[in-house]
This record gives sequence, structure tokens and C-alpha cells, in this order.
Amino acid sequence: MRAITLVAEGGEPALRDLPQPSPGPGEVLVRVRASSVNGFDKKAAAGMMKGGLEYRYPVVLGKDFAGEVAAVGDGVTRFRVGDPVFGVVMRSYLGDGSWAEHVAVGERVGITRLPAGLDPSTAGALGLAGATAVDVVNALAPGQGDTVLVAGATGGVGALAVQYATAAGARVVATARPGAATDFVRQLGATEVVDYTGDLSAQVRAVAPDGVSAVAHLAGDGMELAGLLAFEGRLASTIGFGPDQHPAATSIMGNPSPETLDRLAGDLAAGRLHVPVTRRYELAEVPKALGDFTGALGKLAITVS
Repeated sequence: MRAITLVAEGGEPALRDLPQPSPGPGEVLVRVRASSVNGFDKKAAAGMMKGGLEYRYPVVLGKDFAGEVAAVGDGVTRFRVGDPVFGVVMRSYLGDGSWAEHVAVGERVGITRLPAGLDPSTAGALGLAGATAVDVVNALAPGQGDTVLVAGATGGVGALAVQYATAAGARVVATARPGAATDFVRQLGATEVVDYTGDLSAQVRAVAPDGVSAVAHLAGDGMELAGLLAFEGRLASTIGFGPDQHPAATSIMGNPSPETLDRLAGDLAAGRLHVPVTRRYELAEVPKALGDFTGALGKLAITVS
């Protein structure tokens, strides 16, 4: 099969031919139709996860996937061959990723059925960013009358968090550069937009003089953002800013449980959620997508032909 791989430490990701994997006990083999680029993938491809995760070479990169079940291993009960599925590769090491024509994944976590009518090319860009956005917004628990600052609103997680916070009834203040990025977050539901390249604190205080109810910390300086919280405000961070740094902070690592994935799929199918895919790439173009990732709006999707 074709796959985007790292063959050695310090190497560059490239399209190579590898043996097709087989599903082990409790695993399903997915014929991958679509994926996307996440911040995790960018770091993994650059070797930045060393020390945290083992690299088992040749490393097939990629976390998100959508496709159909091609084979099942012993003991599998949730899925049958031919089932449309989507999700996130969840392993304790780097090696068996989704930027490939096939990937073997466990049936219990990181995978669920794709409802009829949903496009795999969209679902392939949803899993990791969507699960992280759900966990961030759940931790913030916004409601009517709350003001939520989403720092990093133009990225994949931020774009979905803006939508979920807005749907909960909150007024969303999003960080974005002027121009296309500002238009992008407003279309997703942001009420106010502040330019993070300027005096962020002054801009936020201008629209929320008493501070914001909650902060989704997806980018920027955690201490500066925590200083913008109102009394009893809450901060949820995806970049390692937690209670050791500030008592109002919670550190979030997205958990793509089947329940969360089902919620995401249901919201997508019902039109309550939009996955803002702004560019699409073929599998062989993943190295270019990685180069384009920094500063990109929304999601960069991968098509596995």
C-alpha cells in the first residue's frame, strides 16, 4: 500500500510503498478514503514528539481517518466488513498512522460508524479537532450571558469551538488577523474579533470591560489570557497550560471516544456543525500540506484516492 512515512530519525515524510497491515484481535482494518492535517501531525512529522512517544520506524503518519471497514480481527463485535467509519488513530506510539491506503485500529476507542449521507471527505477532517473542541467547550461549560474568548479561533479546533460555544448561547470573542481571517471566524459565529498581533488585552477589555467568562486557550500566552478572566472565570488549554500555572486553568487532551464521535457526526448530519475545509490535497501532496499548515484557516483535508 502507499503511505506517507518517516523511515529514520531526522528523515523527511514522503510517499512510499509498505506492506498492507492486517487487523489483530479486537481490531478493524479501515480502507482509508480521507484524512486531514492536525497540529499533532505537524509535530510528529518534524520529530518533535520524541521523548513523549516512541517512533517505530517506518512511521506511518496521520491521525484522522474516514473510509470503510475492509477486514475485522478476532473478537470484533462492533463492526462488519463494508461499514462506513471515521475516527482517530489512538496508539501509545507512532508507527501505524492514517496517511495510508489502509490502517488497523482498535474497535473500542477512536472509531465509530459514519451515518448515511455524510461525506467521508468531510468526516476525515473532523475526528481529532472535533473531539478536542468538544472537550474544551465542555470544560468551559458556556451558557447564555457568558462571553467566551477563543484564542486560536482560525485553526481546526478553534473553528469548531467557536461554533459550539455560539450554539451554547455564549457571545464569542475570537482572535484573528484583519481581513480574510476575521471574515472566516465571523461566518462561524464569532460576535467580536480581536487582532492578536496588536494589544490583545486592551482589545478584549474594550469589548468585555469586566473580563470574559471563559477562555479557550488554543494559542497565545496563557498567563496573559488568564488575566482577562472575570471573577470565577474558566480557562481550558490544549497547549499544556493547567492548574500548576493558574488555578482557573484546565489542561485538555482531546478524547475521541465513540460517544463524542457520534455526537460530532450527529451535529454534522443535522447541519448544526460545519467543518471548514479550506484546501484539499492528494495523499502524495501531504508534504506540501504540512508546509502549508502553519497559518492556514480551518482544516486542510487529505484525499486518499
